[in-house]
Amino acid sequence: MPITCDRLAAKVSSQATFLRLGNGVTLVHQEMPASAVVSVDVWVKAGATSDPASCLGMAHFLEHMIFKGTEAIAAGEFDLVIESEGGTSNAATSLDYAHYNFTVAANRLAIALPYLSQMLLEAKIDEQELEQERLVVLEELRQAMDDPDWITYQHLMETAYGDHVYSRSVLGSEAVVSGITANQMREYHQTYYRPENMTVAISGAVTREEVIKIVDSAFTQNTFSRNIPKNILRNISNDANPVQNLPTPTMRRDTISLPMVQHSRLNMAWMGASVANLEDAIQLELVTMILTEGRSARLVRELLEESDLVQDIAGSFALQQEAALFTISAYLDAENLELVEHKIIQQVQDLQNHPISEAELNKAKRSLCNQFVFALESPSQLANFLGYHSLLGCEELCRDWSNAYCDIIRKVQPSDLQNLVKKYLSLENYIVTCAVPA
Repeated sequence: MPITCDRLAAKVSSQATFLRLGNGVTLVHQEMPASAVVSVDVWVKAGATSDPASCLGMAHFLEHMIFKGTEAIAAGEFDLVIESEGGTSNAATSLDYAHYNFTVAANRLAIALPYLSQMLLEAKIDEQELEQERLVVLEELRQAMDDPDWITYQHLMETAYGDHVYSRSVLGSEAVVSGITANQMREYHQTYYRPENMTVAISGAVTREEVIKIVDSAFTQNTFSRNIPKNILRNISNDANPVQNLPTPTMRRDTISLPMVQHSRLNMAWMGASVANLEDAIQLELVTMILTEGRSARLVRELLEESDLVQDIAGSFALQQEAALFTISAYLDAENLELVEHKIIQQVQDLQNHPISEAELNKAKRSLCNQFVFALESPSQLANFLGYHSLLGCEELCRDWSNAYCDIIRKVQPSDLQNLVKKYLSLENYIVTCAVPA
């Protein structure tokens, strides 16, 4: 029997709690009584798009510095607390957010969360610690610059988004990161790391009442001032790039030569939907399933299984605050670049010109819904989903997550899919970035 969202919902309590606490934090909670642990995801609206124009890479650098402690918490102390409880923790920075998470035994939530909340709200950002961590951040940047996949992806983003803030590298540049000062980072931190700018998602064996009490206490009982100094607004907020319109899609093609690659990379991208068109965005995930997920997917079957024109091929679409890229990427020999691009366009054109069969569509729907279920089985996976989509403002999707996502997928008809592909996947206006051996 295929797994369905209904079976997943039976494993947890009713709809998720979604509310704004008095301290300003947005809280999303899903009780999972059968679990022995609890997972916490804290999302801060302070990603690369919030970087001051003169300090690109600030958000990522600050993510590292958060773990260097406060006046009351020593550097590395949070990690020791989590490890001593048998838990795990991690953090990441992207375009729209900075993200911090941990998982511990359910009865240790009230011990672990205050450490993280205190670090987020009252990070010390010590000058000596900053200089030591700068070396770590710069090494991470240098490693990325040696990674052909990272280079190709960043080139694709810059080509697609132009002057828009989504073209930024989360890591910044070596020259800029080398010059970021502790004072600049403190000002940035005080501007963005505020309770009203945070979403806390918690799932696991903890009740709604317990979660509200613990989160309210953790993000309120601190010495953090909610009055932003005027000089911070002047130095940081006005330095950031203003909101820009997304570029108008046009055909753009570029080839870069990289000495470290053996096989060429083909990256094709279209400007997809934003969170403002949530149903379109979720349905674009269905298109990736039809084209690139599994051995029977159209492009996998034609280019990999039957003709061996590529070594690997994949599709991707991930929801963002503004329009995200729908991408198809392949590893292949350089002499096949033009032919493979042509065949990809042919498959897109076929989806536009001919309604997909009910059988193929229903198979893709089942696969995507099952994939969704498998991806949210653990408390950490569910907290991640709820936290990120709450940050983007998808309250109804989060509140009724066990039904809402799959309901959007199930109702898609062949004509809907055909119109969706016509709307977003232009046959004339798309981005191509190729990386070839030097």
